[in-house]
Amino acid sequence: MANRIYLCLAHMSEAGLEQKYIQEAFDTNWVVPLGPNVNAFEQELESFVCSPMSNGKVMRNELPTKRVVALSSGTAAVHLSLIACGVQPGDEVIVQSFTFCASSHPITYLGATPVFVDSEKETWNMDPVLLEEAIKDRIAKTGKKPKAIIPVALYGMPYQIERIMDVAKRYEIPVIEDAAEGFGSRYNGQVLGTFGDFGILSFNGNKMITTSGGGALICPNKEMGQKVMWYATQARESYPYYQHEAIGYNYRMSNICAGIGRGQMTIVDEHIAHHKHVQKLYEELLKDVKGITVHGMKDEKYDSNYWLCTITLEPELRVKGQEDAYKTVVTGAVGGAAGVIHTASTAVTDCQPNDNVEALRVALDQAGIEARPVWKPMHKQPVYKNAPAYVNGVSEAIFKVGMCLPAGPWVKDEDVKRIVDTIKASIE
Repeated sequence: MANRIYLCLAHMSEAGLEQKYIQEAFDTNWVVPLGPNVNAFEQELESFVCSPMSNGKVMRNELPTKRVVALSSGTAAVHLSLIACGVQPGDEVIVQSFTFCASSHPITYLGATPVFVDSEKETWNMDPVLLEEAIKDRIAKTGKKPKAIIPVALYGMPYQIERIMDVAKRYEIPVIEDAAEGFGSRYNGQVLGTFGDFGILSFNGNKMITTSGGGALICPNKEMGQKVMWYATQARESYPYYQHEAIGYNYRMSNICAGIGRGQMTIVDEHIAHHKHVQKLYEELLKDVKGITVHGMKDEKYDSNYWLCTITLEPELRVKGQEDAYKTVVTGAVGGAAGVIHTASTAVTDCQPNDNVEALRVALDQAGIEARPVWKPMHKQPVYKNAPAYVNGVSEAIFKVGMCLPAGPWVKDEDVKRIVDTIKASIE
């Protein structure tokens, strides 16, 4: 790990508070999916997501009041939020296409259908105009409106939440904010995940803070928080024996993982500041490199945590070795840290990044630098080939030219310089 630069790996607090809370869990025998660490972690998360910026700038006159429930994953949070919104088999849910599969897979868990909506060019997130077009068309085609709307904070970038909320309110459709990649990102001073009816958080090992695995659901109030917690603990009734009157899930966060999260909360502001610093370094060091653009927002309302820093490569940019791109099936990821266990049957698909993007990824990999293409739009995934999609070409175009660069706490200034130097040396 010392010689290779990874995209984003969280690190432990300097005081080792994670170990302290974990040891307390063992000492008190709270090695279960509940306990003092879980309760404390949820309270700390509530304080964080409902807090103003240091300058007091918020979107509304009053700060939001929310209840946070710690869960086993961000995917579990999406699943439970959909259940809380009343999603059932045969229903439709609108979801951003430009995202990771965890935003859409839980819709299918419930026998519902994802309806994919493309992005706008500025933030790369859900297009509010296309969103309304999709709602109108689904009502016309099915006779009923979608049960929920899921915008996603792609790579930490805030979505156009005011416009999305305006559309949602006009059609009275609940909004589930997928802020899994946007922990600590803000729009006009307010934390993402607190605008809509529900907010999704993730604490996977590559997120802004980690509990090794885990996530949380931001709920609108205490009552809904209790309902979600009930579903997350197998929907057990209050009898001296096990009585179940609804289907529940084993989704509660463990006391051990929550102990890690408590330690991580002490350095979350430091992590966010670091990612923003790395973003600025990339912007400075790559500003004069012709054919490469660092994606970001100049509008101060969009306060991204820059979970990952992203660039786009002009199609005309020539990268050494791009004539050999996609000539062989990738096998190095299989069985590795990325969790890939299935080898692809072919080296190419009908929708993939341009050859120069793949060539640059290979060049960086050979230099010990992890880089990846941006998310492949869900409406282009084979598993969703029959799902309704409202597209404008934006996410497909970005997928062909986009790349993610390392930004995590382990990435130092000298690492950014080496990454940029490697990029420059790879250009013909």
